Amino acid sequence: MILSPKDRITTPQAAVVVTNFILATGILTLPRASVEKVKTPDVWLTVILGGLIAILAGVIIVKLSQQFPQKTFYQYSQEIVGKWVGGLLSLLIVCYFLITAGFQVRSLAEVTSFFLLEGTPTWAVIMPFMWVGLYLIMGGINSIARMCEIIFPITVIIFLLVSFMSFGIFEIDNLRPVLGLGVIPVLKGVKTTALSYTGFEIMLLLPAFMKQPHKAVKAVLVGTAIPLIFYVITVIMVIGAFSVDGVVTRTWPTLDLMRSFEITGLFFERFESLLLAIWIMQIFSSFIIAYYAAALGLAQLFQKNIHPFMYGLLPVIYIISMVPKNINDQFKFGDIVGNVALYLFGLLPLLLLLIVSRWKVGKHEAKP
Repeated sequence: MILSPKDRITTPQAAVVVTNFILATGILTLPRASVEKVKTPDVWLTVILGGLIAILAGVIIVKLSQQFPQKTFYQYSQEIVGKWVGGLLSLLIVCYFLITAGFQVRSLAEVTSFFLLEGTPTWAVIMPFMWVGLYLIMGGINSIARMCEIIFPITVIIFLLVSFMSFGIFEIDNLRPVLGLGVIPVLKGVKTTALSYTGFEIMLLLPAFMKQPHKAVKAVLVGTAIPLIFYVITVIMVIGAFSVDGVVTRTWPTLDLMRSFEITGLFFERFESLLLAIWIMQIFSSFIIAYYAAALGLAQLFQKNIHPFMYGLLPVIYIISMVPKNINDQFKFGDIVGNVALYLFGLLPLLLLLIVSRWKVGKHEAKP
């Protein structure tokens, strides 16, 4: 499948796509998952360290992609390690995006069923979102980027508004002492927080669609830095409100924070539904980005039209989404996906970049 000249996005659009892909289920569960590992109020330091690692990994991916202008990972991997090994790596990436899409749409259904549509069968929530997602990705990367541009500013405004309104129940003492037990607990949670930034791997594909691919580093820096700020604010506000001991007992601590206060006299007195609506859109955007990435991979791998793959992957994603039996299975599923991403996108791009660099040096030395 050859990329059309019309399939081009700007640098800000690329940054917003990265941000939307990262900001999904993580912000609802990150405080609990990270506090369970760190067990001190210093989780916000762990979140910053995890974000810096994700930014470094994202830059490595961009540097690799920039070696092959207007080509996605699915196309250039075969140039680096050969047709068969490159094809196998591409299939692994496709499987990852497929599983991610299934995980995100199931998370979307769990959150919706738990807070908004109690008692509604999971399949009845999943299927409408999947069909809407199919309709959207038929328009290509431009449709996805424009949708992300619409969701992003609304998310920022409502998130900051609701977060700072919770200052009434915020206790600064819950964040003290800073580094009371030293640096070791902070380092223990770095892996967990780094997993919450998975999403930067979409830069294996996006530079091929960018009008200015030389600005892809800027896109990944901005696209990852924004979720870092969101995550730090979220963790500080949640721990400040509930304390370390209170956070670990809650399934969705961020939403519980929004339910813990109300401001009478306003048009909206309780704000968790407002935040929930925004985050359902965020999870949906993560789902469609992963869905499109998987369909694109198969189309480019087999050099066919992308549309049949979009239709064909729909039932596959549905089956994957129905694998977890309950919310605990879903969290375990998410941990597996995150661990796979850690090795697949933390080590593989670096290895391939080293191969490409060595290959280019060898070619240069071979010239008379």
